[in-house]
Amino acid sequence: MIVRTLKEAQNSERRIVSEGWESVRLLLKSDGMGFSFHITTIHEGAELELWYKNHLESVYCIEGEGEVETMDDGVVHPIAPGTIYILDKHDRHILRCRRQMTMACVFNPPLHGKEVHDADGAYKLEGEEIRDD
Repeated sequence: MIVRTLKEAQNSERRIVSEGWESVRLLLKSDGMGFSFHITTIHEGAELELWYKNHLESVYCIEGEGEVETMDDGVVHPIAPGTIYILDKHDRHILRCRRQMTMACVFNPPLHGKEVHDADGAYKLEGEEIRDD
């Protein structure tokens, strides 16, 4: 059994901070579960162009508000507490934050823990270079 607290993970290498967001990676590839689980904070005013071409992701909004726009068709979906969006087709999307959002995120395949978005807004797969910044 694995037991962790958000507080202890926030004070460890499991907390990754980047422009417009930060993520506490509670469950990683090294934990052997086949997926990773993160609590991610999107900062107010952030607009992130993302494309998880190597991963599938589900995102559940715990608090805050914003919107997600699918870039292929321009459809905008509001995000508020209780909303889940699922990137089941490696959707290119823009995530906009109106009021700081706390999100619970699941990635498949799982992340290693140090990933940040590349130029495409994606995370690299195992065996590709992982940045520490």
